[in-house]
Amino acid sequence: MRKMLVCFLASLVLWSVSCDNGTQRVPTDETALNDVDTPLADELVADDYTDAPITETGSDADEVAVVLPYPIVDTGQTHCYDDHTGIICPSTGAAYFGQDAQYIGNPPSYTVSNDGLTVLDNVTGLTWQRSPDTNGDGIIDASDKLTHEEALAWPATVNAASYGGFNDWRLPTIKEQYSLINFNGQDPSGLMSNDTSSITPFIDDTVFGFAYGDTAAGERIIDSQYASSNLYVDTTTVGDLLFGVNFADGRIKGYGLTMPNGDKKFFFVTLVRGNPDYGINDFEDNDDGTITDHATGLMWMKDDSGEGMNWAAALAYAQTKNAESYLGYNDWRLPHVKELQSILDYSRSPGTTGSAAIDPLFNATKIQNEACEDDYPWYWSGTTHAAYNGSGASGAYVCFGRALGYMQSTWIDIHGAGAQRSDPKGGSLSTNYTAQDCGYYNPIAPQGDGVRNSNFVRLVRSGEATFTTETDEPDNDNTPSDSDNVQPDADIPTGPTSCDIDDDCAVVGACPPGALMGCGCRETPSGDKVCMPLCENSDDCPVDMNGNAMICDNEICRPA
Repeated sequence: MRKMLVCFLASLVLWSVSCDNGTQRVPTDETALNDVDTPLADELVADDYTDAPITETGSDADEVAVVLPYPIVDTGQTHCYDDHTGIICPSTGAAYFGQDAQYIGNPPSYTVSNDGLTVLDNVTGLTWQRSPDTNGDGIIDASDKLTHEEALAWPATVNAASYGGFNDWRLPTIKEQYSLINFNGQDPSGLMSNDTSSITPFIDDTVFGFAYGDTAAGERIIDSQYASSNLYVDTTTVGDLLFGVNFADGRIKGYGLTMPNGDKKFFFVTLVRGNPDYGINDFEDNDDGTITDHATGLMWMKDDSGEGMNWAAALAYAQTKNAESYLGYNDWRLPHVKELQSILDYSRSPGTTGSAAIDPLFNATKIQNEACEDDYPWYWSGTTHAAYNGSGASGAYVCFGRALGYMQSTWIDIHGAGAQRSDPKGGSLSTNYTAQDCGYYNPIAPQGDGVRNSNFVRLVRSGEATFTTETDEPDNDNTPSDSDNVQPDADIPTGPTSCDIDDDCAVVGACPPGALMGCGCRETPSGDKVCMPLCENSDDCPVDMNGNAMICDNEICRPA
């Protein structure tokens, strides 16, 4: 098999040991895991982490006791958003109340082994290889990636070497792999430079080894797809699809095993062990319109909303149901995206079972998809899919029906039922997307991803679900009031934010509210450089500080 080094077999260290000098590569606050040489004695300590505490143990430490066999780790999202940008988290009854950042779930918690090779997830009970550096050279790049066939064979090699002191490693399921995703990340799609230093990935890179795509090897920045053990059960016109998690852009997609040019597709691989029950649902129909998953402790609506709606309406739908004590409960909420993905059934698909990719106990409304064919919905989560430029205009959803793309002049189930993607939370699709048959697609995306801003809803509840009690709302001048409830770095600016490069405009709050396409760093007539809203036409522009509409002039929003 390709790329199996003597260094790995000799040292039993896939990731951290340099064969030349015996030093371990570990991160500092400013440096990625694969970018600095530091002695093992200087391994990170718990004080380096606030949201993901680390306790150093031996690699043979007992695994944690897991109360639930399938506990869902929180997404880590801490900022609230409207349809465009960051906002102060709203209070009960207000628009946009009940979104992901307001729900307090199971915070991520990790333990790194003393040898630095493995990470124990204290919530799920799963133990992970710490890095996808399969060739053991201390650098995570394109040479570490494996084909599907190599990924399937990799556990046998790792187990024969008793990596980290264990010999029961396996290729993770898509639900296991997705447990590591963290939605404080920022999607770099559309970034014009290769500088990712100011962008946060969708995985805790203070704990796990991570790298964006290897641009020196001809990859895109977003090429950081991790292989799972789940092939899509349906066969598409582009061949078999392997579900994978992209920790660079924050999505699940079914990826073709071959590229358009016929070359094989390569993936990062990290193996997992422990908690064999993780990802296995235990549903019970309560015969009252609800279904309980005893594996996760979550209760779900048996029926969905029966119609599509935009993201703001989806959040309002939960508040309406609570006001009427729907099915006898008043604590329904829009699930965060990891909870929503937990009820996917990857053994089902419209093309093979004639159903949505969900247990038959649930009812799923039949719809007409972009190809004008019978299909099943995509469902909104309460999670915002933030962009590198600070935009919060996209909401994360999960496909329980086909995930179509328009390619080669036809609609193809390009990413599979079971994908997690993101689309505009509202507005008109006709401005930036192309109408085709019964829907719209993104003409810029290489695979012509279908786009919807009207998705269905399936609410969830849990006895342990709590919301933050935000009471302050933005003042009339669009500046947040001075309150402990204002989230750090989510302030809405009163005017253009100073900058030096485009990346300076990527932080939440650097872009004015209503800038649909985010901001770029541009020079004003006075010579100052500020974050200015980008646009294709005036519909993309926000209002100015005085509430007056702006116009699109040479791809920049300016006062009328």
